[in-house]
Amino acid sequence: MSFKRFIRERFFPHIWCAGCGHGVVLNALLHVADDMDMDPSSQCMVSGIGCSSRLPGYVDFHTMHTMHGRALACAIGIKLAKPSLNVFVPMGDGDATAIGGNHFIHACRRNIDLTAIVMNNRIYGMTGGQYSPLSGEGVLATTSPHRNIDPAFDIVKLSLGAGATFVARTTAFHVKELAGMIKKATEHKGFSVLEVLSGCPTYFGRRNKVGGAVEMMEYYRDNTALLGSKKLEENPHFIPRGVFREEIRPEYCEEYAKMVNKVREA
Repeated sequence: MSFKRFIRERFFPHIWCAGCGHGVVLNALLHVADDMDMDPSSQCMVSGIGCSSRLPGYVDFHTMHTMHGRALACAIGIKLAKPSLNVFVPMGDGDATAIGGNHFIHACRRNIDLTAIVMNNRIYGMTGGQYSPLSGEGVLATTSPHRNIDPAFDIVKLSLGAGATFVARTTAFHVKELAGMIKKATEHKGFSVLEVLSGCPTYFGRRNKVGGAVEMMEYYRDNTALLGSKKLEENPHFIPRGVFREEIRPEYCEEYAKMVNKVREA
């Protein structure tokens, strides 16, 4: 078998900039789909607006391209209507933490069986390079020409605090690790959040003078470390990677179905 069976080749070449980490995420997801021998008719991918949200256009699943920030809201409706579907929700800075922030924290809290892949490139790429809730202090953007003064959300801490039952982080550099985490998130029964640090060499890299795609990949290689590793112990300022939580709790759709059946039988 080949992962190419999951691609809508008529929509290639893709629109992402050269060196964008989002293509790495797509590649990893396609290999996971092939490795797990997924049935395309049982998969669904829902996105909002942004560079990350172009991903569903390239996969031969059931797909839905929705409004900015409303990907999770639409995905929840799909999952409740047809719980048998395996639902992926690729999101960017805005869909997950800005306009979509309220949907995000409540999806975590309810523990709906969805896989949310948050591609964190610390910028709004598609709309011109504005700063986002994930940009962080000191970042230059079209809307912060004198540098951003807002602190950034920590996706992992936000997800843990809101109650997600699977929370992980990796980068676009660590390709095999990324594929493994997508697989773990997919297999988890409950709300899974996978943050992927994904470089934007066009808007973030150029404006902040951190180099191009290669240099941004090298940064992820040299400034992150696995949880529990000696590297992280010796460099506590590094960004930790790995699975931060993996626990079993009642899943929302199943609990909802039980309540419906109970009411019908009353």
